[in-house]
Amino acid sequence: MIPVRTTSRVAAPAAASHAPAAPAAGAPAPGKDGRTRRRSPLQRLLGRPEIGALLGAVAVYVFFFAVAPPFREAGSLGTVLYQSSTIGIMALAVALLMIGGEFDLSAGVAVITSAMTASMVAFQLSLNVWVGVFAALAVSLAIGAFNGFLLVRTGLPSFLVTLGSFLMLQGINLALTKLITGNVATESISDMDGFEQAKAVFASSFPVGDITIRVTVLWWLAFAALGTWVLLRTSFGNWVFAVGGNRESARAVGVPVTFTKIALFMTVGFAAWFVGMHLLFAYNTVQSGEGVGNELLYIAAAVIGGCALTGGHGSVFGPVVGAALFGMVTQGIVYANWNPDWFKFFLGAMLLTAVLINLYVRNSATRR
Repeated sequence: MIPVRTTSRVAAPAAASHAPAAPAAGAPAPGKDGRTRRRSPLQRLLGRPEIGALLGAVAVYVFFFAVAPPFREAGSLGTVLYQSSTIGIMALAVALLMIGGEFDLSAGVAVITSAMTASMVAFQLSLNVWVGVFAALAVSLAIGAFNGFLLVRTGLPSFLVTLGSFLMLQGINLALTKLITGNVATESISDMDGFEQAKAVFASSFPVGDITIRVTVLWWLAFAALGTWVLLRTSFGNWVFAVGGNRESARAVGVPVTFTKIALFMTVGFAAWFVGMHLLFAYNTVQSGEGVGNELLYIAAAVIGGCALTGGHGSVFGPVVGAALFGMVTQGIVYANWNPDWFKFFLGAMLLTAVLINLYVRNSATRR
């Protein structure tokens, strides 16, 4: 009897050692933890910040394709792409700044400041236009650095800092143009040295079948590819998301917050310079009162593309789609022979719809 009792005592623990432990009460079942559960491809797609803009772009294209016969012609595509690119280049830089948690209300008039600087430096001093181009680049980068430096040094909201810059630049544009040229527009520089070479870089066009493509479209796509790589494949891209999500936490883990903020504002300055050069060499002269209100288009394109107003969320591809939406609506209204005033209505409707879709997508992704 003793061997039997001894064997039973030894065998029971051995059997227990191989039995799986019962889960504690209230603990998630194995494989059901939301932190480790693999999402389906559809769920990952719906979690992308630009999915709302992409769905909207498809709907807008189908709508104008149905109601505006000229919209279906191949040549119309070139015009739509051109309209999209002039907004899209600025929207890319503004989107990066918004992901970093800031706004720039001076972006629209900064474009005109850049164009006016290049024109007046070259014309008034009788220099090669490339001297004016690089002088404008220095001024545009300085404006961005000023906005960024004032922001990080004072802690003021970017809304107030850039609103002040907007008003100052608007006044400078008007006052200096009248003072120097005696008019509200700059002089034509089409016959100056270097004009044709600069136009080839900033404002040329070329045929692709039945479509005329402006060089700004190529620059727009190139900048989008570069921005995507920077945002997703570099340390600076991680810093942008970090400072946009929580600036103090980012600083606590060693992110160079001051450098990142100033660099983002200077990126907007660079984009303003490039678009300003396009305007100058496409039309030979610049009206000093233009640009007011365009900053709202850039911000709207970024928001429609999925960039959060609170920072820390967004992509580069989204603003590309947002700018394409603007291009389609702008030209679609013309091709449909509607009153152009309807553009503002479509702009507001697209903005509200995109914000609601993006909010729903983010909330759904969070719940999953």
